[in-house]
Amino acid sequence: MRTCSPHDAAYRRLPHPEWVGYFDLHHIASIHWSSVGAVDVEDKVIFEHASVRGYIVFTHDLDFGTLLAHAASHKPSVIQARVDDVTPGVLGPIILAALHQFREELERGAIVTILPDRTKARVLPI
Repeated sequence: MRTCSPHDAAYRRLPHPEWVGYFDLHHIASIHWSSVGAVDVEDKVIFEHASVRGYIVFTHDLDFGTLLAHAASHKPSVIQARVDDVTPGVLGPIILAALHQFREELERGAIVTILPDRTKARVLPI
């Protein structure tokens, strides 16, 4: 497993495994959950793993926002893609821009939501 710093992205269950390669091309260390643990674990296990290590969770799964709200926690930061096409060719530049634009928020603890028409951030806890 490679180390990810707080501004890097660790992601899970996105339908396109080429994200690790895309992030590598842009000098962003990343891991896919399947290289760490079982793919069928509860979201809270991934949440705790990322929180302890200072990872950012990049997901298409809306459950992480709910977990953050219930935990009233500052970590882990989450980037949530709420768009139809989550391929790096389409979503990649938007993710890179969000990582840059919301870098400070993500380092402190935030949920960044990528929508079809905008990107927004909420500082944690929510």
